[in-house]
Amino acid sequence: MTGNRPIRSKGAPAPKGAEPVEPGQAAARKVAIEALVRIETDQAYANLLLPTLLERSGLDQRDKAFVTNLVYGTTRMRRACDWLVDRFVMRDLDVPTRAALRVGAYQLAFLDTPPHAAVGETVHATPGKARGLVNAVLRRVSEAPRDWPDEGTRLSYPDWIVRRLTDDLGREAAVAALERMNEPAEVTEREDGYTQDLASQLVAGSVGARAGEVVVDLCAAPGGKATLMAGQGALVIAADRKRSRSGLVAGNAARLGIDRLPVLVADGARPPLRPGSVDKVLVDAPCTGLGALRRRADARWRIDEEAITRLSAVQRGLVGAAADLLKPGGELTYSVCTLTVAESTDVADFLTATRPDLVPIPLEGEPWQVWGTGGRVLPQTIDTDGMALFRWRKER
Repeated sequence: MTGNRPIRSKGAPAPKGAEPVEPGQAAARKVAIEALVRIETDQAYANLLLPTLLERSGLDQRDKAFVTNLVYGTTRMRRACDWLVDRFVMRDLDVPTRAALRVGAYQLAFLDTPPHAAVGETVHATPGKARGLVNAVLRRVSEAPRDWPDEGTRLSYPDWIVRRLTDDLGREAAVAALERMNEPAEVTEREDGYTQDLASQLVAGSVGARAGEVVVDLCAAPGGKATLMAGQGALVIAADRKRSRSGLVAGNAARLGIDRLPVLVADGARPPLRPGSVDKVLVDAPCTGLGALRRRADARWRIDEEAITRLSAVQRGLVGAAADLLKPGGELTYSVCTLTVAESTDVADFLTATRPDLVPIPLEGEPWQVWGTGGRVLPQTIDTDGMALFRWRKER
């Protein structure tokens, strides 16, 4: 078929022109479509849902990896996939049909899957009554040019994220960061076997925890930074406000054989610790996560712009409480895996202005780029999560 005429058919007939495939070849795509339907209808989280579906799928490891790529990739590129499809559809689509079309469009546009496979196998994985429509639309998608209407559609993010990061980082850096976060994250494993992004390891290393020191990690779950600092010989007190999340810290410490890591269930803004009693505090604060979207495929569709204001208020409360815990000469480290000014340099400037007893400690050396009184690492800098980091020393 040629042309850009919208398809109005409700899709009862069998798909004409679809390449014949063996029954097992469509199985991976069928699991991917099921996952996308559950994410859409049940508001399920991809990273929690997918392992269960894969375990019961009976697929081999290669096909499981393909399903993971389809689900995470299609979820990330949802807006772009919808634009590719909607040019040729002029009726409302039910969730399973929409999911099948997204899977097919993702293969065609972003995996460079040959059209006969992307179309044929996706059609065979589609519920029967929708196969005709899916076949016809995907064939149009495979033939039509991709003249993206705007950056938000091409990059497949909500407009507010593109606008906000462009305002805060500049267009070139923002686009590069958004493009990098559309690619799968690299897996980085520490020497002790713990899997942790390199940017998070750099934050923990910047604290400078040493043997004999008492260090508090106020927002510790799941425990990656706390266990790394404890492994350097410090006594690390890890806190998190939810019991379930504190349990993750304790479980990870036990698995790594670390016993100098007491865990508290406590609100970091009101820590149950004596003021002026610790050497160092890390506040790896809750944030919008706009620097770590490559790891959280569905996060871009769940977060809203108002969250920046809500979370920046939380962040200010946390760093103020952390400063109270420090001894004279103690050091505070603040980090967020986001790239907004409001959650990074604005929070740092607030703390410096309201706490004259704290003196900023400049960040020196790669990979950190100077950002206000601290530094940042962008996703494209060294292929990590985006991270902002600020440090202070308490003078009295």
